Amino acid sequence: MCGICGIYNINGKAVNNKLLEKMSDIIKHRGPDDEGYLLAKTKENQILHLSGKDTIEDIKKNSENINGSSQGNLGLGFRRLSIIDLTSKGHQPMSDTSKNYWIVFNGEIYNYIELREELIKKGYNFHSSTDTEVIINAYKEWGTDCLNKFNGMWAFALWDNNKKQLFCARDRFGIKPFYYYFDGNTFIFGSEIKQILLHDIPVKLNEEEIDKTFRIGSYLINSEKSLFNNINTLTHSHYLLINESKFEKKRYYDLHVENFETLNIPFDDAIEEYLSLFKESVKLRMRSDVEVGSALSGGLDSSAIVVSAVNHTKRRFKTFSAFYPLGDYYDERKWINLVNERTNSIPHLISPTPEDILKDWQKITFHHDLPVSSSSVMSQYYVMKLARANNVTVLLDGQGSDEITGGYNHTFYRYYADLIKNLKFAKLCKEMPEYLKYNKKGNTASKLIKTGLTLFMNERALYKLEAKKYFTQVLTISPKYIKTFSDIKNLNSSKLSNFLYNQVMTVFLQTLLHFEDRNSMAHSIESRVPFLDYRLVEFAFKLPSDYKVNRNYGKYIHRMALNKIAPKEIAERKDKIGFTAPGEAFWLKKQLKPMLDGIFASEEYKNRGIYNYKLIDKVKKDYFNGNQANGNILWKIISTEIWFNIFFDNKSFGEDIHL
Repeated sequence: MCGICGIYNINGKAVNNKLLEKMSDIIKHRGPDDEGYLLAKTKENQILHLSGKDTIEDIKKNSENINGSSQGNLGLGFRRLSIIDLTSKGHQPMSDTSKNYWIVFNGEIYNYIELREELIKKGYNFHSSTDTEVIINAYKEWGTDCLNKFNGMWAFALWDNNKKQLFCARDRFGIKPFYYYFDGNTFIFGSEIKQILLHDIPVKLNEEEIDKTFRIGSYLINSEKSLFNNINTLTHSHYLLINESKFEKKRYYDLHVENFETLNIPFDDAIEEYLSLFKESVKLRMRSDVEVGSALSGGLDSSAIVVSAVNHTKRRFKTFSAFYPLGDYYDERKWINLVNERTNSIPHLISPTPEDILKDWQKITFHHDLPVSSSSVMSQYYVMKLARANNVTVLLDGQGSDEITGGYNHTFYRYYADLIKNLKFAKLCKEMPEYLKYNKKGNTASKLIKTGLTLFMNERALYKLEAKKYFTQVLTISPKYIKTFSDIKNLNSSKLSNFLYNQVMTVFLQTLLHFEDRNSMAHSIESRVPFLDYRLVEFAFKLPSDYKVNRNYGKYIHRMALNKIAPKEIAERKDKIGFTAPGEAFWLKKQLKPMLDGIFASEEYKNRGIYNYKLIDKVKKDYFNGNQANGNILWKIISTEIWFNIFFDNKSFGEDIHL
């Protein structure tokens, strides 16, 4: 797990070495263990491996410093967090023996041992025990098709000196980040947006993207665009090929609609297969040469991960959790303690305070490059900080299960609409009443109306309706972009599968994975997500809808499978609604109110030009009169203003806000 960056001047112009070094320095938190560079004159076949101030001594003593006189039109930079093969053999940029293939790589290829053995049989030699070297040789053997051989998370850039071509790729589901700027001559990339902002490039606010984030919170990350108009995201499941004559972006992976809901096996067999795939995923993600622990929230997903992970370590397992002593809704210690006791794990708990938030909000925003949309996101930041303080470098986490098996309330509307569409009225009459009776989210009338709307509207239209009718539009720019959401796919599938596809491949999961990456890497922690093993994801999409929804249960097969290993008390919980934190409901009314008032009184806020100030004043008044839902809107405005202040107003974040 690491941080990467690069500059490729296709026109042959020399790279600014000092700027490349700054791009590396500003993400030192992603890789404090080592530093390395490559400079190449691509036309002359001159390639130099260079060092920096944090390069390990074994490498530094045999290489020139990046600030020397060497020049090249291609520069690659790397920051290492040592996880596999902790020796100097894991240093990057890494090459093959011919020195014709060079890579900077962020992530983990969990099946690298099996791929290494396969490549050895094909005649390849290896000089390290790293997964990085496996990527290089896999590319030499299979070309860009190597991506479909990998099980893991990755963002990398590989220079193919034979083809004079830069090959950049990102994993299937977007676990690891890759941002870039390209003006036709200069290609700049990095693990974080702030690296690209160090360059003197034209950057303005992307109004369409910020409008989406205010309409639907899960739309923070959703497409190849970012909140900065000239900085793009390499979309997950895609790769780029760049040389003097082409800039080509291709998709190498997708979840194909023709495979959805095609698996016709008994439910009990499906449970066993789901559980087997989950266990194998956890086992693979325990591969590490440093200690592995786990985030533990008290819910089923993280509990099952801990129960499974303890079987694959000789150490006494460590867990890390956040809680708030404000009643059962915010305090999961009862369930956390149960899991730790059953698995003989060592618990580590932290309870962030509003004073912590006041002190760290700016720093957390700096790490995210984007507004931090909720206090629960900040809770994760402190959990990662706790892990680093206790010398754990790798954490397992539970992202992804809701998106692949239907953990959100909208799942039920799609499912019941499918039953009506397919004339399965007996099944509808058997299951829907129990859902209406026991599911506490929303009233009966709203659930029936939403089911009806879902029946008659396609997925993109439902997103547009939700954005227009169900959320307070506090931006004056919103009317310009009401016809957006073109990235939401309308598939020829069941409504439930269509919904889950967009959750995984377009919206909510992408935002959650952004939070996961930035919160963990801020503290030099590698976070691994077992539920996003592509084999498990594909299996879930092949299952019939009624294996995912049953009566008032979403994630039904997920629950039934993990029930076999997780504590029964947790598997049968009905009160778990996701991780919550008290920032919006409590702290904004008290400890954080001076910050809120200060921002609303600031000249920057008053002159921003995108807010409906009259409506926001009403939102604020209603919030302090008891409308708790408005706390989410106010939190988002504060977060956005802090983000504006760092990245647009001051534009000196590289020096003023650093670790």
